[in-house]
Parts: sequence; structure tokens; C-alpha cells
Amino acid sequence: MNHVNAEPTYVGCDPGLGGALAIWRPADEMLLVIDTPTHEIRGKRRIDLYQLGSEIRGWAGVSNIVRVVVENVGAMPGQSPNGMFAFGFAAGALQGVIAGAQLPMALVVPQVWKKVYGIPGGRENKDLSRQKPAVVGPKHSSPCARKKDDGRTEAPLIEH
Repeated sequence: MNHVNAEPTYVGCDPGLGGALAIWRPADEMLLVIDTPTHEIRGKRRIDLYQLGSEIRGWAGVSNIVRVVVENVGAMPGQSPNGMFAFGFAAGALQGVIAGAQLPMALVVPQVWKKVYGIPGGRENKDLSRQKPAVVGPKHSSPCARKKDDGRTEAPLIEH
């Protein structure tokens, strides 16, 4: 039998194959960030829907998740049609898994959450988010150091 922590818990999601999910419980400053689970199919990286569902159901089973905030994304200039499809599929699959777990979900466009932190829009400014996660809680520094891991730093900001 799982014990559910009654403290309000929040989840932030940066969609996409390079995205991440952050679960945050302010009462004890618990912050857990995981990469969006992926696997390879015929040489192409794809979202691992089974693992994603398992992660979200697992969190929901032990936490009082009161809100899941997902970045409301669209196609990015310069993306190939295949890249746009894969990105859209990953974003939609994430929302479907959250809805299937019957968790309260809100969508937020990048311009809104980035404005809160003073991060200008545009792909060229993604690295600026790596400087912001300490805002989430004083004991949390950036959950990554590599530029390519921007999803790990954006997921907690998206929720917050």
C-alpha cells in the first residue's frame, strides 16, 4: 500500500525528446527532475510512452499533485517536417498521459513563463534558463551543467 504525502505537490513539464519533468513539493523543498524518457525505434529516438506513464502514475500514487503545468509549444522556425511531427507527437503524448492519470493540467505558453524570469524568447536564449532554477528554492541550484540539458532547468521554471 502506497502512502500518499498530503502536502501539495506541483509538476512542471518541458515537452519534447530533450525535455524534462520536474516534481516540486514546497513544504519540504523537495525537487526531483527527470529527463523525458525515450527509447530508440529503427534508429530514431522516440518518447517512451510506457515509461512516461509509469513515472507519472508513480508520482500520482505517492504525492498530492494539485497542478501539472505543461509548456504549450508549437512548431519552431527552421524545423524539418519530421522534426515538427516528432516534437508535436511528444508534446501531445505528454498531455495525453497526464490527462489519462486524471491530474489537473494547465498549459502555459513560453512567452508567459519566460517573462516571469526575465528570459527573452527565442531559441538563442534557451541557455539563460540554466541560470534561473535557484529561484525555485534556495537549496536548489541548476539541475544540469550542460547546455543541451535545458529541459532539466526549464521544467521547474514552467511550473513555478
